[in-house]
Amino acid sequence: GTSTPLGDKAETLAIKKVFGEHARQLSVSSIKSHLGHSLGASGGIELVACALTLERNVIPPTINLETPDPACDLDYTPNEPRERRVDVVMSNSFGFGGHNASLVLGRLA
Repeated sequence: GTSTPLGDKAETLAIKKVFGEHARQLSVSSIKSHLGHSLGASGGIELVACALTLERNVIPPTINLETPDPACDLDYTPNEPRERRVDVVMSNSFGFGGHNASLVLGRLA
């Protein structure tokens, strides 16, 4: 997420809208909690993190997540990496001026 109250709520709502009840079974993570906002490089850095998640089956944690906003009620992988079979990942990128993209990567069979 963007690590802003409004942005995180909007992203939570979008995930719920797209995935419906399945959203509660997803592991969500934000590497911005590790690096801060890398501006134009964020999407590329997140792509590498997604590829590593697929390769290693380890979901990076959202660090420093102590008191989640009640409106952000999905599994945000708080503070500890999680080993889990991962076949598909999605990276959401939100840019200044409304330039937004979602990238979906999947494991090759």
